[in-house]
Amino acid sequence: MINTKVLKKQFEDNLHQELLLDLYEDESLMNYQKRRYIAAIDKFEELYGAQEVGVYSAAGRSEVSGNHTDHQHGCVLAASINLDAIAIVAPQEDVIKVVSDNYDIKPISINDLAKKDEEEGTSEGLIRGVVAKLQEMGYKVGGFKAFITSDVLMGAGLSSSAAFETIIGTIIDGLYNDMAIDMVTIAKVGQFAENVYFGKPCGLMDQCACAVGGLISIDFNDTSKPIVNHVDVDFGKYNHSLCIVDTKGSHADLTDEYAAVPAEMKKVAAFFGKEVLRDVPAEEFFENIAKARAACGDRAVLRAIHFFNENERVGKIVAALNSDDFDTFKALIQESGNSSYKFLQNVFAACDPQNQAVSIGLAMSEILLDGHGVCRVHGGGFAGTIQAFVENEHVEVYKDGIEKVFGLGSCHVLKVRKYGGYKVLE
Repeated sequence: MINTKVLKKQFEDNLHQELLLDLYEDESLMNYQKRRYIAAIDKFEELYGAQEVGVYSAAGRSEVSGNHTDHQHGCVLAASINLDAIAIVAPQEDVIKVVSDNYDIKPISINDLAKKDEEEGTSEGLIRGVVAKLQEMGYKVGGFKAFITSDVLMGAGLSSSAAFETIIGTIIDGLYNDMAIDMVTIAKVGQFAENVYFGKPCGLMDQCACAVGGLISIDFNDTSKPIVNHVDVDFGKYNHSLCIVDTKGSHADLTDEYAAVPAEMKKVAAFFGKEVLRDVPAEEFFENIAKARAACGDRAVLRAIHFFNENERVGKIVAALNSDDFDTFKALIQESGNSSYKFLQNVFAACDPQNQAVSIGLAMSEILLDGHGVCRVHGGGFAGTIQAFVENEHVEVYKDGIEKVFGLGSCHVLKVRKYGGYKVLE
């Protein structure tokens, strides 16, 4: 642990620049990150006073392929990105007290970790759920006080909630378990907190990508033991950048739209006597579409078509990257996006057809890219962000054009970072 006064001076004297570069992968961000960490230390001291602290980080994530396959035990390709949540943390007995940016979260007692219905949909619920599950699994838990600040965009499909769950789990891991809890377990704990204590159905992909780090393929066939493999690729050598565009649509009040996707897919699976679509043979599904339509409805069947094609597509994309075939990678990313738009239908909310920010983003991206890249809906969909892989020499043209639609700062040119949940300093 390091005293906040000493830690702040270390950042001011540039003693942690190499660490920041390793974490954020971008020389141009060094002054920004230095100022960000100093400001976080100042805020911690304002809240709690100068004392011995540790520093933790949890990445945001970008889904590359496998859109809405994880909850059907499918395959996903995802990456942690260099937008993250950071926490300045000190241990204390029995109580967890967190201030997250401008939100003063109510204290959580370590001695009272039972689910509380009134905490559904709240940060309190997420914290209590993470700690309760870790305790149930036999890990040591304890109190702490923290200031957390995040530049993972809220409601924009970069998994701000999963980053928050990951950083809470990583803090408990670092303070009380010597960082001995593997990050896939941290991811599962985050999913539990979101499903049970927060009350939002979700798969495990967001949490895995935020917690594990790097570009990873995940096979959720056995959700108790997902198979996570790193894909060693440097997008820079392909002369392309990853751009995430915030179309300014919020995910708020869209829980029912998200919940309908796994519910409808599971309805189709149930028609074939299975719990999830991964257990349904694709040939059997396609041979019986007429019966499935009658039993489940057309949208459910279209979403199932997306699942079967997308699940197979993930393996093809990984193979393309492993064989250095970036043109095939881009073509498959475009296929994936088209499938999400046409079959999965998660580009806009059926309950609110007048608001289609993501649709506008995709339309303008196709016009602006004009053969210099590909684009797709990003993450859960319905609102939030789109993703584009853009030729480096065309990034400024694309950025300038798309920001005329969505505003300055809406296009984020990102790096894949190697760390997910991470203890930065202690």
